Amino acid sequence: MNSRIPRGQRWSAATVAAAALLAAACHGSVTDSVLSVTLPSIIDPVNVSTIDGAVALRTGALARLRDMTASTESSWLFGGLLGDEWTTSSTFIQNDEADERRISLNNATVTNEFRTVNRARTAAQQAINANKKLRPAALTDIGEMYFVRGFAEMQIAQDWCNGTPMSDASDRVVIYAGPSSNDVVFRRAIASFDTSLTFLTGADATTLLIKRAVSVARARAQLGINDIAGAATTVAGIPNSFSYDLTFAPTSGDNILWAQPFSSLRYSVGDTIVKTSAGNFVAQAGIPFGTTNDPRVPTKRGTTKAQDGSVFVVTTSLWLQSTTVALVNGLDARLIEAEAFLSAGDVTNFMASLNALRAAPPKLGEVQPPVMAALTDPGTATARQDLLFREKAFWTFGRGQRLFDMRRLIRQYGRTQDQVFPTGTHYRGIPYGTDVNLPVPQDELNNNPLALNGCTDRKP
Repeated sequence: MNSRIPRGQRWSAATVAAAALLAAACHGSVTDSVLSVTLPSIIDPVNVSTIDGAVALRTGALARLRDMTASTESSWLFGGLLGDEWTTSSTFIQNDEADERRISLNNATVTNEFRTVNRARTAAQQAINANKKLRPAALTDIGEMYFVRGFAEMQIAQDWCNGTPMSDASDRVVIYAGPSSNDVVFRRAIASFDTSLTFLTGADATTLLIKRAVSVARARAQLGINDIAGAATTVAGIPNSFSYDLTFAPTSGDNILWAQPFSSLRYSVGDTIVKTSAGNFVAQAGIPFGTTNDPRVPTKRGTTKAQDGSVFVVTTSLWLQSTTVALVNGLDARLIEAEAFLSAGDVTNFMASLNALRAAPPKLGEVQPPVMAALTDPGTATARQDLLFREKAFWTFGRGQRLFDMRRLIRQYGRTQDQVFPTGTHYRGIPYGTDVNLPVPQDELNNNPLALNGCTDRKP
């Protein structure tokens, strides 16, 4: 696999420079008042107006990209909790709200996730500005920063409601923005990816790697605007072996997909049956990842109780503490092509695409699935759609795509909520709500004068 975000010992001088810049920005003289201390998350632009500073901003933006995906409790995890990948097994009310599909505007975890994804956007724009000015010949680095910006925009559109503000905080004065629909934000992401490609003109291996990453991400954004045929064209020719990876090390942060579900036992693999010390509870929809025994998501349910002391937790061996996670890869490209075949009514190539993956399964985290039996055509359009999204759910488990696909099943494929999302009574005794996305948090409404009432709607 190709890795873009390096392990702890490979962060090089740029990280040292970033740390020095943070120190310079955050510490005044010993006589400074505590009340006047600079917030550690804010770096004055004057402190990064050098070539080393521009390099450090790029490094920081890559770190923010990792933070908003697989190294903090991001919308990748929370999206899976709102959907059907995970079930809460913690004592945190924030997790309960997501799992019960009743997320409050003051949900602290969603608030932090919203900040994290927007910080990635902001960091990328700051790096773009600095590198264009100070390192204009670093075309690949600049192109990669547009990729980071576009990926953050795309993730917002995938996981948050219609009406998300896209303010610009990359300079000294914040330029506030009003609500944007998911469609507008997806198109904004596509524009960022297109700009990225204009900088990725080199023929070296690194530039090619990033170009492929941009293409796969762009195609995912195209799915968001229902341009399925266009998405398949975008990923044509990308090899199965391609992977733009997030890497981890004890010195630079754990893989959160291991840390929260496996190490802390705060997330349990989703299932239609949740076993607790009080008995078994049934959810009415969703994929039973925990009991399907699919080799792509190997699971184990033992006698170990989770962090909440009640749920008999279901764990997966997909990830260890420092397991690499693909941000985008060739597998994503093949699944996009399969959906395009189905959309075009080409059942033969649709089935062939799915079965080609099963015949030569790519490695998923720590797991190398065995060759799996070929699928047979289920015979109807609806059943084929079910098959596609079920296969995709197992191939991409935990990688921030499931909530997006569940929303698309409603918005683009005409399903109802109760055909897609868990329904009935949550195992903790609360009826499931109707949330199908994450809300604009109260913190944004309090600070952005143009945010109005937040979400313009909570539609899929």
